[in-house]
Amino acid sequence: GTLNMRKSGTESASIVAKLSRGTQVTVYSESNGWAKIKADGKDGYVSTKYLSTTRPETESTPSIPEKTTTKYVNVSSGTLNMRNKPSEDASIIVKLAKGVEVEVISESNGWSKIKAYGGEGYVSTQYLSTTKPGSIPESPDPDPDDEETTVVKYVKVVDGSNLNMRSSASASASIIAKLVNNTAVTVYSESNGWSRITANGKTGYVSSQYLSAKAPESPGNSNGTIIRVDKEYNLTLDKMVEIQMAVNGQTDKKYKTYIREDGLTLINSTKGTVKGTNWRVRGGAGSNYWVVGAVSNNQSLDIKSKVKGSDGYYWYEVNYNKTWVNASPEDIKYNINPDNFVNDPVHSFQFVKLSQLTNMNVSEVNDRILSGKGILQGHAATFTSAGEKYGVNEIYLISHALLETGNGTSPLATGVKVNGRTVYNMYGVGAYDGSAVSSGAQYAYNAGWFTPEAAIIGGAEFIAKGYISAGQDTLYKMRWNPTASEKYGYASHQYATDIGWATKQVKQIYNLYSLLDSYKLTIEIPKYK
Repeated sequence: GTLNMRKSGTESASIVAKLSRGTQVTVYSESNGWAKIKADGKDGYVSTKYLSTTRPETESTPSIPEKTTTKYVNVSSGTLNMRNKPSEDASIIVKLAKGVEVEVISESNGWSKIKAYGGEGYVSTQYLSTTKPGSIPESPDPDPDDEETTVVKYVKVVDGSNLNMRSSASASASIIAKLVNNTAVTVYSESNGWSRITANGKTGYVSSQYLSAKAPESPGNSNGTIIRVDKEYNLTLDKMVEIQMAVNGQTDKKYKTYIREDGLTLINSTKGTVKGTNWRVRGGAGSNYWVVGAVSNNQSLDIKSKVKGSDGYYWYEVNYNKTWVNASPEDIKYNINPDNFVNDPVHSFQFVKLSQLTNMNVSEVNDRILSGKGILQGHAATFTSAGEKYGVNEIYLISHALLETGNGTSPLATGVKVNGRTVYNMYGVGAYDGSAVSSGAQYAYNAGWFTPEAAIIGGAEFIAKGYISAGQDTLYKMRWNPTASEKYGYASHQYATDIGWATKQVKQIYNLYSLLDSYKLTIEIPKYK
């Protein structure tokens, strides 16, 4: 049926609208089992228990199929990134190998909206061809975003000096960036005394002798003050895991996947098709294992082996080629457990209180962080004003802005004309997938962000209201929201579905602190019963 959206948070209130399964809603607040929401342009209240942070599979209703064309990924080396928006700065949903077949929905401004591996996203049109290219090369170049084969190391130079990152593995190559002591870098490969690395959004080469696997005790100089506090929750870690399992946290990790024997019609010993609509693959041979994901009727699956399950049935181990799948209880537990991150100098930054100001030195930040960062250059004082006004850590605001604006160069950051006036948007507020520039610009126009300063300060209010002033003032709490789990007994108001999201966000913030000589920060460690 449908969910009633009511005028106020009570069963007797009049019905404003009826919402069908799978409708996306914006949640403003939750209280006494009711959520205040916006849906289909209307405001109202619904019973919280009928909302989920992951989109449910909706009933299949006949619809007019989208007209699509089939094309193939054609890259000379490495993989093609499928992104969530048509922009180089947008986050990567999945990596597509050479020769992968995709359905093209539409093309615009050099970007193609495509379907691949059951999901939709955007790729650069130039890397698609109408004919299938040869197979994947034996050893593709390492991709800057491929975490599989990388290690984190730290720059070790004398304080006050820099390590040059160069465009190629040669002392005469041009300098791309200068890295300060203790900067965390991602290392892809090492050869002849040179390391290929990524740091602060740039990829290049540095002399291997100035990198160390040993982490510093704190970023930057020893003038930084780090205070540690504990925050106790009336929850066990296992209960928290159980609550999170119910909302299917996602991971791009590969698992062995199994389907019960009666779920397949065998074509031969290595191939079968799914029999019926309700089958799912699990993370082990038995129905007591967690569901990794769904499969559809008649879907073809490659069979790897056959084993007797814990329930007496035979189970087939099959290839399941989705990039994002439901995470295992063990992996969810690992990511929720603070003990796994608190002693790591980089990963512990997911516990930094984002409601506390850094007391950063403005000229230091302009010189070391914002120099050469497009429209954000010279705006350290504006970020300080924004942080002070709305109670948000300024380094977090800068990190967020650098990420969203491609280091201050995106169209939304540099100005878009709406109704004859130039507007700015520094945090991607209101920039929805598929229409990021137009929707983000319209939001900025409605908010009155007609100068870069107005956008930096006004956007900080949006960031503060969404999570930080609601008490979710660490990256860990934005992802996992233990307070809500403690209060309601279910997961609510979580920023991301990726179980590794908080850990993946921290390197940039850690490196920004590495550039500062003095700062103040508090690390709040969750403690479960």
